[in-house]
Amino acid sequence: MKLRFLGGARTVTGTCFYLVRGKNKILVDCGMYQGPNAAEVNRNKFEFDPSEIDCLFLTHSHLDHVGLVPKLIREGFTGKIITTSAAADITELILYDAAHIQETDTEWHNRKALRSGSPIIEPLYTRRDVDNVLPLIERKNYGKIEKLCEGIRYRFVDAGHILGSSSLELWYIDGTGEKKIVFSGDIGKKENPIVHDPVFVEETDYLTIESTYGNRNHKGMEASIDELVEVIKSTFKKGGNVIIPSFALGRTQDLLYILNKLVKEDRLFRINVYIDSPLAERITKVYAAHPEYFEAGAKELFNLESRDALRLHFTRRIDDSIALNRIKREAIIIASSGMCEGGRVKHHLKHNLWRKESSIVFVGFQAHGTLGREIVDGKKIVEVLGEDIVVRAGIHTLGGFSAHADKDELMEWISMFKNSPEIFVVHGEEKASLDFQALVNERFGYKTHVPEKGQEFEI
Repeated sequence: MKLRFLGGARTVTGTCFYLVRGKNKILVDCGMYQGPNAAEVNRNKFEFDPSEIDCLFLTHSHLDHVGLVPKLIREGFTGKIITTSAAADITELILYDAAHIQETDTEWHNRKALRSGSPIIEPLYTRRDVDNVLPLIERKNYGKIEKLCEGIRYRFVDAGHILGSSSLELWYIDGTGEKKIVFSGDIGKKENPIVHDPVFVEETDYLTIESTYGNRNHKGMEASIDELVEVIKSTFKKGGNVIIPSFALGRTQDLLYILNKLVKEDRLFRINVYIDSPLAERITKVYAAHPEYFEAGAKELFNLESRDALRLHFTRRIDDSIALNRIKREAIIIASSGMCEGGRVKHHLKHNLWRKESSIVFVGFQAHGTLGREIVDGKKIVEVLGEDIVVRAGIHTLGGFSAHADKDELMEWISMFKNSPEIFVVHGEEKASLDFQALVNERFGYKTHVPEKGQEFEI
């Protein structure tokens, strides 16, 4: 078996791993790159012939793991797409939303291009391309070993990251017998508010493991919740708003659960929460439809009736979103995107970043080269929607809300192996991956690699 790393290598986005065993060709994830020159990078041709791929496994439905699937089909892929039922439901929403953005951005670009005489472009993919994705999806449950083809078996186990997220176990026959490789996917931290804790895998010959937080630990969840409460109360007292850039998938639903719990516990009172993301509303309904994936306590607290306790408002129309910018105080606005690279959150940043009485709360990872990272790193003036905005608002990073395992939790996940796997460290910024490799080497002494993009290994 040959394993080639085509994305998610020394970066946290664009995850894509390519496996070849004889005539069998398999992909694990096909994600969109997010960061500097993203539009150009995502338009590059695949480093393989999509028409030759037999199967695509999706570990979960975040855009950096599924975002290029319609492009894959547009360029000839007709094989199976295998994932869990909840991940399939959410992937459909994520891809239609991404296609809408591609079409809208292309239309805007081409209007400018026509006026200036510049070349026009085609969208990366369209909603019609997403239509072609859906018939190829096969839904599987956690925990059952399935046959892919002669000599290859697989199983999904719960990764505890977001609804429907998985680690993938893959068994394959080669010249010396059966071997096994595990793809961790994105591993969740313990005690995520809604989904189950990650499942440990106990044996493998090879392991491909994420390292998003491979060199740091999160603040505890309770400490982060305490800080959130204090930020909300102090911001409202000053007469400002709380803006929370949040991924429509996963983080927004966790925040709804936590805010609802805080209201029920009388720690917050009379708060108005605005979810300014139609995609987040649709995904929230998918969450509500899959309580079988929930921790026991979450089933009662996570439901759409919570909007009454929270004074929860979903803004569906553009006019509703624009109207939020007229609210000057005591609003919590949760909007996409989580890294501030697009979506409605940019408008709320434009109207609140310069206000010293407002607060910006980051609850997720901010990749290098994103607007969110610039703000977190303390840049005093940032460009938002073509305008320079001074940063006067309070900036808060609450690591306890991350859906990713931290350094110690990743080390614990590895420690559960009863044998000594060869390890490939992926899905982390280069320093985080290299630091995590050093920790693994020091503690376990396993053979490890931090692959470069395009690097290939015989396994």
